Amino acid sequence: MEIYGLYLCLGIVAGLISGLFGLSGGVVIVPILIFTFAAQGFSPEVLTHLAIGTSLATIVVTSISSIFAHHKRRAVLWPVVIWLTPGIMIGAALGATFAVSIAGPVLQLCFGAFLCVVATTMMLSLQPDGVHSIPGVVGKSIMGAVIGFVSSIFGIGGGSLSVPGLSWFKVPMKNAVATSAACGLPIAISGASTYLFQGWQVTDLPAGAFGFIYFPAFIGIVCASAFSAKWGAKLAHQLPAHILRIGFAVLLLVIGARFIWRNLESLF
Repeated sequence: MEIYGLYLCLGIVAGLISGLFGLSGGVVIVPILIFTFAAQGFSPEVLTHLAIGTSLATIVVTSISSIFAHHKRRAVLWPVVIWLTPGIMIGAALGATFAVSIAGPVLQLCFGAFLCVVATTMMLSLQPDGVHSIPGVVGKSIMGAVIGFVSSIFGIGGGSLSVPGLSWFKVPMKNAVATSAACGLPIAISGASTYLFQGWQVTDLPAGAFGFIYFPAFIGIVCASAFSAKWGAKLAHQLPAHILRIGFAVLLLVIGARFIWRNLESLF
């Protein structure tokens, strides 16, 4: 029962961060799961893939409530979601397959670099100007495939990529955020399913793992994050958002730098 308590706490933290900053919970869940799995003595060969697969599995559940909330406000551009989804699902499956073929330390190194990019974007408040119209069918398919591919490698819902991408195509911010939330579900379904399938025959997984999805962590995070995300959203309107954003960005930068430094040492 202690292990479920640990993951309930992680779910609360992930939900709060998601509600406060509008970021995918995966940005928080993946690094904490990596540290937690390492402390539990999981095999270094599988713990990174297990963290990413578990993160995507939680997003399958947690994204649904977000989609309903945005849909009630009529902010989701469903035609865009429908056109992006095939590319997203193909890209996510390919990204997960590619990630499984990468050694754990290399994957952590790449994840550290990704966190540093996200942190820098947050600190500088970088947002692209809308300079292009939404592309046609081919353009949407390519965009969806890129978002799905990168998101499934890092275990995120895609908001760090799809919100700036949609904003670049003159989509208003509230619609970009809502549409991005809707796109997170096909990313998570395709990515998590691939991690489940790819890890099914792996022999050195811990008890409680189904493929590259660790069930105790999945249950704890899902049960807690849905409630805490609402608290985070309320706090976002009461606390100094700019200071919180900078503080969290610095934390991500430190975590990302740690992943880069530690895994560069192990590789060289």
